[in-house]
Amino acid sequence: MAGNSHGHTPAAWTGVTIAFIGFCISSVFTVMAEPFGVVAGLVVAALGGVVGMGMRAAGMGQGKPVQPESQGQAQPQG
Repeated sequence: MAGNSHGHTPAAWTGVTIAFIGFCISSVFTVMAEPFGVVAGLVVAALGGVVGMGMRAAGMGQGKPVQPESQGQAQPQG
């Protein structure tokens, strides 16, 4: 796992950080029994995913891996 760069991008770090803050907000308001604050925290958490995807679309995420063309692959028999 250390050999790849899965999740080591600004888009991933930003999205996860925003989602973590949203879950923290939601947890605090859950203990306080305030439903509006719980929902607001969950909205912030969902916003983290949207921001992460937006940053990835803007080129700050990890690109799709390039698959090398397979040469000499065995053809299925039958």
